[in-house]
Amino acid sequence: MDAAGRAYWLDRDEGESIWFLGTLMVVKAGGGETEGRFALIDQQMPAHYGTPLHVHHTDDEAFYVLEGQLHVQCGGQQLTAGPGSWVFAPRGVPHALQTGEAGARVLTFSAPSGFVDFVRAVGEPAREHTLPPPAPVDAERLTAIAREHGIEILGPPPGAGA
Repeated sequence: MDAAGRAYWLDRDEGESIWFLGTLMVVKAGGGETEGRFALIDQQMPAHYGTPLHVHHTDDEAFYVLEGQLHVQCGGQQLTAGPGSWVFAPRGVPHALQTGEAGARVLTFSAPSGFVDFVRAVGEPAREHTLPPPAPVDAERLTAIAREHGIEILGPPPGAGA
């Protein structure tokens, strides 16, 4: 889609829904809508969800917390972000996320828009607009696809095995 000069909008529950590593990702804007400049994803994460420690080599990533709390490890710093908090993880800076008891709902911003392609490659179309059923993660597949999209997995989620 050529986005030049076109307005674009979606209602709250509209957008491409993807089950991605135990979360529900609803793509609000991807490369087709933004000419590749950025992506915006409405992400629902379950309780005690954690990402591996990883680094994006080709895109900047940011998170705006809508609901719940997000414990963030970023560039050697640790913080807890609640509703209304904004966290920026520039490309090249290792980071990991962990939710608490209530899970979290977060707007994930990525520039440029390539992160959506990674989400599509790893995830699957959501059959319902809910969190997916629990499923094992194929770490080798995840690592290989991440590498293809400029993402390097550095270690397990914070607190894993503790």
